[in-house]
Amino acid sequence: MIDDNILLGTQLPSSAHPTRFLRRVYLSSSCIADISGTSGIVKPKDLSEFDQNLNFLRNRLAPENLIRVLDRTSDLNSAVRIFKWASRQKSFHHTSHTYFRIILKLGMAGNVLEMRDFCQNMVKDRCPGAEEALVALVHVFVGHCRIQEAITVLVNMNLGGYRPPIEVFNVLLGALVKEEIRDFQNALFVYKEMVKACVLPTVDTLNYLLEVLFATNRIDLAVDQFRRMNNKGCNPNSKTFEILVKGLIENDQVEEAAILLEQMLKLKCQPDLSFYTCTIPLFCRENKVEEAVKLFKMMKHSDFEPDSFIYEVLVRCFCKNLQLDSAAGLINEMIESGTPPKHNVLADVINCFCKLGKINEAIMFLEDTQVHETAPFNTLLEGCCNAGKILIANVLLEAMSERNIADCQSWNILIRWLCENEETKKAYILLGRMIKSFVILDHATYSALVVGNCRLGKYEEAMELFHQICARCWVLDFASYSELVGGLCDIKHSQDAIELFHYMSMKRCSLHSFSFYKLIKCVCNSGQVNKAIRLWQLTYFCGISCCIATHTTIMHELSKSRRAEDLLAFLSQMLMVGSNLDVEAYCILIQSMSKQNKVKECVLFFNMMVNEGLIPDPDRLFDQLSFIANHSQLSMISSALDRVSDGDILNSAMYGLLITGLLKEGREHEARLLLDSMLEKGWLPDATTHNLLIGSDVREGRSQAMLLFDNSVSQDSVSNILAEGLGDT
Repeated sequence: MIDDNILLGTQLPSSAHPTRFLRRVYLSSSCIADISGTSGIVKPKDLSEFDQNLNFLRNRLAPENLIRVLDRTSDLNSAVRIFKWASRQKSFHHTSHTYFRIILKLGMAGNVLEMRDFCQNMVKDRCPGAEEALVALVHVFVGHCRIQEAITVLVNMNLGGYRPPIEVFNVLLGALVKEEIRDFQNALFVYKEMVKACVLPTVDTLNYLLEVLFATNRIDLAVDQFRRMNNKGCNPNSKTFEILVKGLIENDQVEEAAILLEQMLKLKCQPDLSFYTCTIPLFCRENKVEEAVKLFKMMKHSDFEPDSFIYEVLVRCFCKNLQLDSAAGLINEMIESGTPPKHNVLADVINCFCKLGKINEAIMFLEDTQVHETAPFNTLLEGCCNAGKILIANVLLEAMSERNIADCQSWNILIRWLCENEETKKAYILLGRMIKSFVILDHATYSALVVGNCRLGKYEEAMELFHQICARCWVLDFASYSELVGGLCDIKHSQDAIELFHYMSMKRCSLHSFSFYKLIKCVCNSGQVNKAIRLWQLTYFCGISCCIATHTTIMHELSKSRRAEDLLAFLSQMLMVGSNLDVEAYCILIQSMSKQNKVKECVLFFNMMVNEGLIPDPDRLFDQLSFIANHSQLSMISSALDRVSDGDILNSAMYGLLITGLLKEGREHEARLLLDSMLEKGWLPDATTHNLLIGSDVREGRSQAMLLFDNSVSQDSVSNILAEGLGDT
């Protein structure tokens, strides 16, 4: 259980050491322009004005006159000198009003240290009305966003034995909550001052504290403080639950928020309008339809009138869950209440109709609601096309055109569908109607026609359209761009594909990863690997995600050049952009290094490949192991060999190769372990391997062999075979 001692136990500057704390506050306080126009403490430029003020006060020193002089003195240093001069006059005593003026002047100028000194003097003098003046200072400073100055006044009130009212603490906490950067340390400091002053918190106090805790991601502490509100004599109100529900949902604790909502209803806490307008959209966003609907009904039952935003988020939530009747009902309710829904909300409802296959009902809905906006009709056009009801879409487009609500997108929707379904001739007929209707073509129109020509294999016509797009400084959309690049590569028009890619990449347009792979493969196949690398280097600039096949295509082409430096340079570029290697990439690297007799690099890449769980096909694996064995480097891949020998990866030829190589490197123990594994699989070593094994034991001496024979109960099958062979010698 976390109590106030733990909450307040965070290391904060104690008010018992205000000097150190206030120095920190002063150094960290922001420089806000002084609303009173008071400048900082500098040497007065006009000493005659200072002397004139003193002459005025010498014969007329009274609190009212001093306040008048302080107010008209623009130089802060002069004002402080005048105030201190008055303090030294025996016949004069400062009042709470004079202290209020000088403290306010210093605070507005951000001079916290000197302001603190005057606060201490004011408390020490026990001027009548001092408490009220200090409280007023807190409110004024908070009102002008001088939070640190307000905290300084509060600290000195506590030190002077005054007991600030709870409103002072609340106004400070409220100001800290409203700041863009929530200051948890300052909030805790104010709360700590409240506890030290033996002032009991109100529900507003605890609500502010909860807001700060949630804003600084102290979720568990916030929930614990909520559970302990009753112990502090406070009952949670609507604002409390609003803060909790919002905080929990924003921290991905939606179920806990729903439980708290039920707890709120059980406590019969009456939510206010702010609660509904905050929580209903949050529950809708998290797709909690039941909770959102329950709150909406409660809101209406409480005679709160939902605004258009509440209606819209609920309609979209219903549409997302395909609850069409509920969404349509709310739309009708909005219209009846004189709040017409926005066109994007109507578009969501129409989309819901279309997803449920209710095209005719969607048309009737638009007629019944007397919609005149274009967006809902365009959504219906897309729904008709997606459902294959092209005749209905055509009739709908005609009707839209007659009512002057068809825009360029309306025509593009139908043209695009025709082009994607290889009915390009009909698309051009529709294009003619579009032009006759004085609708200006845009890049989406051209993109659709490019797709249509690509589907029919008319790439020259598609490139002609692309050149017209270039002349207008437009770009193709993602799908059209990807299809045209892929098609050009299929017919080996690499120069056209490169031209297209250069133009689009300079516009920072992305390309489908497979289309880019086809481009790289086409360029590499034409013998332009350096060109392919330059194209690849543009991918980061225009946000293209490369598949590993793209990299291996370039690597394979570089490996043909027999220049390891080029391949390794490309590899380093790959790794710098975070690309991963697959088994094909490793095999290309190992093969290239082996051709150039770079043994060290082969061993490195082989170990990396196996450690990543990548194993090549048997033929490639045999070639790689053979190269490493021929250079007596099997001992350098011992951990990798342990991995590959565990499963069913090695065949009898590989076993023989490894056993022979290990014996040649003097690794008899590892060789015998492999022979054990080989025999367990039912394979026998060839004659060369067997002779090497026998010869190895002869060199060890008969005494070692007999020792192996004597321990036959605990020895493995390899040792038994060797002992029997030596015994017959």
